[in-house]
Amino acid sequence: MDKLLIDQFILSSLNEDVGDGDHTSLATIPAGTKGKAKLLVKDEGILAGVELALEIFHIVDASLKVTTFLNDSEKIKPKDIAFEVEGDAQNILKAERLVLNCMQRMSGIATKTREIVDLLQGTNTKVLDTRKTTPGMRYLEKWAVRIGGGVNHRFGLYDMILIKDNHVDYSGGIRQAIENAQQYIVTKNKKLAIEIEVRNFDELQQVLQTGGINRILLDNFNFDDLREAVKIINGRFITEASGGITIDNIREYACCGVDYISVGALTHSVKSLDLSLKAVG
Repeated sequence: MDKLLIDQFILSSLNEDVGDGDHTSLATIPAGTKGKAKLLVKDEGILAGVELALEIFHIVDASLKVTTFLNDSEKIKPKDIAFEVEGDAQNILKAERLVLNCMQRMSGIATKTREIVDLLQGTNTKVLDTRKTTPGMRYLEKWAVRIGGGVNHRFGLYDMILIKDNHVDYSGGIRQAIENAQQYIVTKNKKLAIEIEVRNFDELQQVLQTGGINRILLDNFNFDDLREAVKIINGRFITEASGGITIDNIREYACCGVDYISVGALTHSVKSLDLSLKAVG
């Protein structure tokens, strides 16, 4: 966990939610009231966000005591209790919604990721996330992918060069785009991997003739063409497939021999798991 980044996120999120005070709790619960609450699971899936929840409670009130029964990446089912939190009742409720929002979202992502990871068992292919994330929550969502057993692609625009179709078109062609990227790395003294997207065999051949890249993204190739492309590349570069890939066909894509499959749906269209924080009498 990147504590500095996470703490900034928590403080910003609390400011958004709490403002100048949780007036409902302040109005109805006498100051100093002690309470206990449990994180109750209502869905099946993979738990994610426990470590984050501990940090949220700590920042809201360092005196809150949290007892964990389940950890990140564990399988969960309805009626499971992930943890109990005990202490100032007003502060438990102040943290409640942020904890739930994050854990429900992260658990949904981890669950979907684990489903795909299980489907790929027995192949040499790993599942990647993308930048199709919720603004402000990218770190959490990519963290959840790792908890589910997936692999993070680049985090942002700054940690890898990924040349896609628009870059190629604006650059004037594949060779020019690659050479521009290589020159940029030298000029700026950067250590950045270069990946380039190809849409057909002609573009693939141009990339292979030019060289100087680390990974080839084979976009919207059908099964036969993908197998042929992997054969042509022959291990010279890391291979990645994307486009038109669903839960129903992802294993067949993996069996074509690619190193990675990127799945934007891991973070842009998952169902959050149902979790709730219930007071314990």
